[in-house]
Amino acid sequence: MLVSLHVKNLALMEEAEVTFGKGLNILSGETGAGKSIIIGSINLALGEKVPKEMLREQAEYALVELAFQVESQSQIERLAEMDIFPENGEVIMSRKITAARSVGKINSETVSVSCMKKVASLLIDIHGQHEHQSLLHKKKHLEILDEFAQEQLKEKKEYLSQCFHTYQRLQEERSHALQEGAGRERELSFLEYEIQEIAEAELVLGEDEDLEASYRKMANSHNIMESAGIAYEMTGGDGSATDQIGRALRELQAVAHYDPKLGDFCGQLEEIDNLLNDFNRELSGYLSDEEFDEEAFFEVEKRLDLVNHLKDKFGGSIAAVLQAKEEKELRYSHLKDYEAYLAQLEKNLAEAEAELKKVSKEVSQIRRENAERLVQEVKKSLEDLNFLDVEFAMDFQQSRSYSANGTDEAEFLISTNPGEPLKPLGKVASGGELSRIMLAVKTILAEQDQIETLIFDEIDAGISGRTAQMVAEKMNTLGRSHQVICITHLPQIAAMADSHFLISKNVVNQATVSNIQLLGKQESITELGRMLGGVKITDKVMESAREMKELAYSVKRETAYFKLNR
Repeated sequence: MLVSLHVKNLALMEEAEVTFGKGLNILSGETGAGKSIIIGSINLALGEKVPKEMLREQAEYALVELAFQVESQSQIERLAEMDIFPENGEVIMSRKITAARSVGKINSETVSVSCMKKVASLLIDIHGQHEHQSLLHKKKHLEILDEFAQEQLKEKKEYLSQCFHTYQRLQEERSHALQEGAGRERELSFLEYEIQEIAEAELVLGEDEDLEASYRKMANSHNIMESAGIAYEMTGGDGSATDQIGRALRELQAVAHYDPKLGDFCGQLEEIDNLLNDFNRELSGYLSDEEFDEEAFFEVEKRLDLVNHLKDKFGGSIAAVLQAKEEKELRYSHLKDYEAYLAQLEKNLAEAEAELKKVSKEVSQIRRENAERLVQEVKKSLEDLNFLDVEFAMDFQQSRSYSANGTDEAEFLISTNPGEPLKPLGKVASGGELSRIMLAVKTILAEQDQIETLIFDEIDAGISGRTAQMVAEKMNTLGRSHQVICITHLPQIAAMADSHFLISKNVVNQATVSNIQLLGKQESITELGRMLGGVKITDKVMESAREMKELAYSVKRETAYFKLNR
């Protein structure tokens, strides 16, 4: 679960630390107090895009840090697959943001944004303020079903995707083969020329490096011979280094018997004399042997030009040229035996389509079986949310073409009044009803996925009265098995809080600052009074707030008893 949130220099938040509890965590406050900053900051820490305006005015950086307690063995195993290992059962995700860049870390190790999002998907599920609107799109309905059935579908859908991409590749190859039929003879002739061009060169791996070394040596032979000749003159002959060292050695040898130390110097100098004489002989031999061969230079230059031409034309290296030759020979054989190649391609395509069709049917069957369970669970959940006499179903259609997702098109249908036919959600449900439908769906998927922490950002849009009370009870039920963090403006939901946080806005040193604090029982009742009464909070309003809180305690006790004894 999400243990704590630390925010610094983010929008109106100068610095705030929130420690969340188990069960239902409620965040409330006046409009504009900064409730959305809390959800925004959590999103940032989980890898979402960073709006420039989120960085607090005149601050050098902003920081968001989330601490999760991970106890589920399946979550620990899935994190380990991503090389993330909880330390003392904790996973700490942070994001430091500057005007130029942002840096994400997990347990103090820098990670990519995509890694943060993958880890986040295991630990937390955020239902945004307008996410229920996605229910208006049919594509979302199939995504919900697949998420519900993921245990049975995961491997099958991965194989389906592989089959589709094989089928798609063969289709493209056939299309290309049919188009190229007319220009086959021309292409054959061109391929034959290029294959022969490479073959006649008889390239050897590494010969370009040897050629370049030989070319450099030959191109600079004049400079080489001139410098080597000067070196020879300076080290051999009259007045040279050899002559000088020989004279020095004879002088020392003449007096060496007077002092034993001079004998050592003689030995050293004799060794130098021998080395220099050897060097002179070898350099003399080099000068005698090295003659500039203009014809050899021409051949090396010509060969190097040919090799470089082929490298430039076919990939930049001899290995790439030889690989290109193999590919062109394969292509040549296909085109040479075009009819057989096309027939084999058609056969492969038919086999790929048959397999794709088979797997698509298997995926469709799994979806339809799970759709029956899903609609029944959603219907029951909707009844808990004050949808009286609701009918809920999922309609399946077959698409005209294949995709990586199969051939299914699915859509949720609903009837909220007795006698009315089932219709698509978008044609029947209001904004408030869509919010409740999404809450029902999220509740079911949460149980399916075992994601421990759920966040709802104003899920209560467009509802009030008895419906609000039933949504509150649903939130409470969900909070018995999950950690739920909910931003709300409805007192009925706020009253159900296990932990109630107030977000307020104040002016400090001529700057607007948002604060968040955990409320005690009496403070929570006072906040409920504000939510009920608005500007003027009368004794009657406060009495209603107390009654609402007591009613919430009563519901909680019943829920806890039911869970304990079922």
